[in-house]
Amino acid sequence: MRHTRVIRRPMKPDRPRPPRRILARFVAVSWRDLALSIGPTVLLAAAAVWLAVKLIQPAPPSTLVISSGPPGSTYWNAAQKYKAILAKNGITLDVESSEGSAQNLARLLNPNAPVDVGFVQSGIGPKERDEHLVSLGSIGYVPLAIMYRGPIVARLSDFKGKRLALGAEGSGARELSLALLKMNGIVPGGPTQLLPTGGEDAAAALLDGKIDAAFLSGDSTQIPVMAKLFRTPGVHMYSFTQAEAYARRFPYLTAITLPMGVYDLGRNLPPEDLHTLAPTIDLVARDTLHPALSDLLIEAAREVHGHATILQHAGEFPSPDTRGFPLSDDAARYYKSGKTFLYRRLPFWVASLVDRLLVVVVPLIVVLIPGLRLVPSLYGWRVRSRIYRWYGALIALERSALGEHTPEERVELLDQLDDIEESVNRMKMPLAYAGQFYVLREHIGFVRERLTAHDAEPAADAHGAGQTATRRAEAAPPAGGPPRATPGSA
Repeated sequence: MRHTRVIRRPMKPDRPRPPRRILARFVAVSWRDLALSIGPTVLLAAAAVWLAVKLIQPAPPSTLVISSGPPGSTYWNAAQKYKAILAKNGITLDVESSEGSAQNLARLLNPNAPVDVGFVQSGIGPKERDEHLVSLGSIGYVPLAIMYRGPIVARLSDFKGKRLALGAEGSGARELSLALLKMNGIVPGGPTQLLPTGGEDAAAALLDGKIDAAFLSGDSTQIPVMAKLFRTPGVHMYSFTQAEAYARRFPYLTAITLPMGVYDLGRNLPPEDLHTLAPTIDLVARDTLHPALSDLLIEAAREVHGHATILQHAGEFPSPDTRGFPLSDDAARYYKSGKTFLYRRLPFWVASLVDRLLVVVVPLIVVLIPGLRLVPSLYGWRVRSRIYRWYGALIALERSALGEHTPEERVELLDQLDDIEESVNRMKMPLAYAGQFYVLREHIGFVRERLTAHDAEPAADAHGAGQTATRRAEAAPPAGGPPRATPGSA
């Protein structure tokens, strides 16, 4: 009986389905990544500009008000000179007359008074200084000259019971005189007459014999007045034999010496060196004074008060050595290094504008230069991070491919891989990073091969088993017949 030979074809494994294809999108620049990279630098720059604007000084005002002294007095005339000097730089200085240092200080202490700066004698006012008042420097000595009639007086206490003209109420001369007399036991209400007469009126009263002593200061100690008093028989100037002791007890006082003959060289008046005490006059301002105006005022003071007199050498004033008020930071900077470069080279208002612009521009440059250097690195890091973040999912899929899975689970893994590839292809990728992008796609393809390789292995095993069974069937003898010879049998 003839048997039909059955040849079984090996089973072919299912062909892996093609993945969903989406074309990759390339761009010249990823504007989103660039914006996020440059964003921190822009925010820091904006914060720096905001802080600079908050701290920047406003433009200097074009008008200042100074409280000076009585019309025609030394410091009223000095204020008029200040006015002419500041006008050259476009600043209007309004000069307010006053009764003296005490009123000048009262105006500065009053926040409602329209005064920016004033001449204040050291030692005037309460001991507790207002923290909002600062000195721009001392501008000169105000010597105290005590002229008297009669025999030589050795101590201030010898004036007890006399008629003393101490100066007008509120004047610096009167306050100083009262302080010195108090140290010697002479106080108001006692046997000593403390008259509110000062200046030329006090000098005239002394010459007329109406008073015993005149405490003169400021304008009343000018050369014409003093020379006239020295030439009057019986009139003397008190010499402070304890000048150094007074200067130590009163820190705002300076012991000075009037040289012999300083008032009249021909007649040698005074006939000997005389020792006296002198407070200083400070140029006092509110602490809100603009730094640029502070420089202008000190320059004006240097021009007006810097010449030599019988009490000072040329260039001695204005001086940062203040006795009554703390020196302002702007004044300290000026005395140390002078005007800034801009104010030395440019007109006042131009320098003021440039100076304020630099306060904004310099912090901006300091932030932008290092910040912009970091932008390319941040940009590259952001683009690469969008590529590298997919490797975690790929590694997880590859590890899953090594395990045993049902066909349904393996289809699910392939779907996940397709989703990854689809998401990768949807990314907008800068052309400069196309190489790394394609490397990622190669790795996706590699993982796909690993997954499909596991699908092919069971099919290959089934195909091999089928071929073995076919060979065995062909080699088997027919029923009841002799075995078939196989190749290679003998």
